[in-house]
Amino acid sequence: MSYLPALKASLAPRPAPAGSVGRIESLKSGAFWNRLGTRFLPFADAATEDLPLHRILRLSLFQISVGMAAVLLTGTLNRVMIVELNMSASLVAVMVSLPLLFAPLRTLIGFKSDHHASLLGWKRVPYIWFGTLMQFGGLAILPFALLVMTGDGRGPAVIGQLGAVAGFLLVGAGMHTAQTAGLALATDLAPTHARPRVVALLYVMLLIGTMFSAIVIGRLLADFSPTKLVQIVQGAAALTMILNLTALWKQEPRNRSATMQREAQPGFREVWAIFIARPRTMRLLVSVGLGAAAFTMQDVLLEPYGGQVLGLSVGATTSLTALWALGMLAGFAYAAKQLGEARDPHRLAGYGAVIGIGAFLLVLFAGPLHGVVLLEIGATLIGLGGGLFSVGTLTAAMAISDSETLEGRTGLALGAWGAVQATCAGLAIALGAFLRDLIANAALSGRFGPTLADPSTGYVCVYSVEIMLLLVTLVVLGPLVRSDGGEPAAVGTRFGLAEFPI
Repeated sequence: MSYLPALKASLAPRPAPAGSVGRIESLKSGAFWNRLGTRFLPFADAATEDLPLHRILRLSLFQISVGMAAVLLTGTLNRVMIVELNMSASLVAVMVSLPLLFAPLRTLIGFKSDHHASLLGWKRVPYIWFGTLMQFGGLAILPFALLVMTGDGRGPAVIGQLGAVAGFLLVGAGMHTAQTAGLALATDLAPTHARPRVVALLYVMLLIGTMFSAIVIGRLLADFSPTKLVQIVQGAAALTMILNLTALWKQEPRNRSATMQREAQPGFREVWAIFIARPRTMRLLVSVGLGAAAFTMQDVLLEPYGGQVLGLSVGATTSLTALWALGMLAGFAYAAKQLGEARDPHRLAGYGAVIGIGAFLLVLFAGPLHGVVLLEIGATLIGLGGGLFSVGTLTAAMAISDSETLEGRTGLALGAWGAVQATCAGLAIALGAFLRDLIANAALSGRFGPTLADPSTGYVCVYSVEIMLLLVTLVVLGPLVRSDGGEPAAVGTRFGLAEFPI
């Protein structure tokens, strides 16, 4: 038994080397990884003890599915229908704008989800779930309807047209419902001080989904065929269900007591009257509408502009959407950093409008100069300006809902912002396409002389209108901007060039 003392000595715990205990404890507690994440990972500071970063990222998966659907509707499908399927740009614009018919309902959806109580004790989950079902159904029928509508399938074209209308409407209803309730759920879970960063992170994920979807879909459609189109859209429908179900899993706590105590709630009109009567609310919503129209009027025209005027391929024009998403991602990151330092959100929105003016000037001159690089830089700057403008105005709208009279009405505030933004964007998309067709047809027929008898004339007109809208946006937004870190200027005071938010 002489070996027992040696065996016990070998099995006994040995003291750790000097300085290693602290490092081991630090790794165990996660302090090292927290410091690493805060330093190198964007929006890592949005996480809290009750809402860790991995949970926020999982919740944000519904934004990935929305971004993927947006790429299909406003990026890939409109290019395919105009160029490959030889459809009128006006007809395509009407179809792409159909999902935005549900945009005004975002305010009502947000209001209802603020106090909805299902039998399972959820407020937001039922709206996200049914929005997911509608989005899946629309994407499932859309490619077959397009093929029948263009004569490549079996059956009369009118069946394809009705199917396409139903598909676009379902996708739009699903996107608006799921996104409004999802953003409201995120703000419910996040503490007040972290809400702007959490919402900005969700929009970053929206842009990441848009960017990667544009790259993947562009590569898959490098050699276009109707079969590939059907496979891609059907795959997107299945992926929508997977992403949204994963995002919803164990996110919203169940409150069964709310199902048993159904207190009388104020009506929508009453709450809306209180919301719209808040100081500066109407001016903020008007600036949101003007800016959204200015930034999105070219949504269905940017890729056809690259293909028709500069002769770019399907893959190359789809990459413009990826550059736009990359620029908007940079805008979101910068806006979140500035808002974390208590910067004025209205001023950030003004910066975005100024950048947008320069971006549209670059895109405008890319055609006559045959500058593909100018077009790519312009597309990136459009995203950058749009990102700053969106986060700035959204944060300002959320601040309105933090007042005592509107406490607990986050869904209403987010819905109002989304309704104005999406409605004006949809109208601008349709108006831009009609304006492009009208001006292009007149120019090609020689009404403007031989110098302007070019397909780019219609596009140039649209980009010029967008620049003017951004200038008007700056004028409307200016009185809301804080000066010298003080309170926003009173509405109705003198406002001139010196007060522009730059």
